[in-house]
Amino acid sequence: MNERILIADGHYVVRAGTALVLESAYPKIRIDFAENYEQVKNHLTDHHYDLLLLDIDMPGTQYKKMISELKNIHENLKILIFSDYERDVAIQYIREGAEGYLNKQSSEEEIHEAVRSVMEKGYYYPNELIGLIIQNKKSNPAEKLSSREYEIFKLLANGNGNLEIANQLDIQMSTVSTYKKRVFKKLNISNIAELIRVHEMIH
Repeated sequence: MNERILIADGHYVVRAGTALVLESAYPKIRIDFAENYEQVKNHLTDHHYDLLLLDIDMPGTQYKKMISELKNIHENLKILIFSDYERDVAIQYIREGAEGYLNKQSSEEEIHEAVRSVMEKGYYYPNELIGLIIQNKKSNPAEKLSSREYEIFKLLANGNGNLEIANQLDIQMSTVSTYKKRVFKKLNISNIAELIRVHEMIH
């Protein structure tokens, strides 16, 4: 793993300690630091990062609106919420589009696993969050979907993009986009990582 990671946290000890844990497991990664939200935005404007570990309570924090704001700066950025907050707070950030949540009290192994999972799978949800992610959904939320919506749901979950789906189903990309929005709305999800998780839950 030789990705570039930005650790954004208001406490030096947390930044340095987390970097040591990651560098011991992944010696090729490059790590930069930000100690407030303004620095986060400046770093993302100036450099490409594969992953951001984001403390949601550092100086200058804009809370949930940070997720969309940061992804507007860096569209493909993966964001792992790094916090001591309760899991019901974490789920709000995942709903906004963050790729996962990691508690600051996590073990070295959990930190390694979280970073590896986000980089390889595109998401990381601790077991205790999974129930919250699918709460208020039917036991099989896909029952809400029409046959065509379900078909597109499965193709998205299997890693197909809009163009690939359009070619496979012989429909326009704009039509795929419309169906995709309907699927997201009906399943009450906000990103592909959540869609994949729902798919895994029912298969």
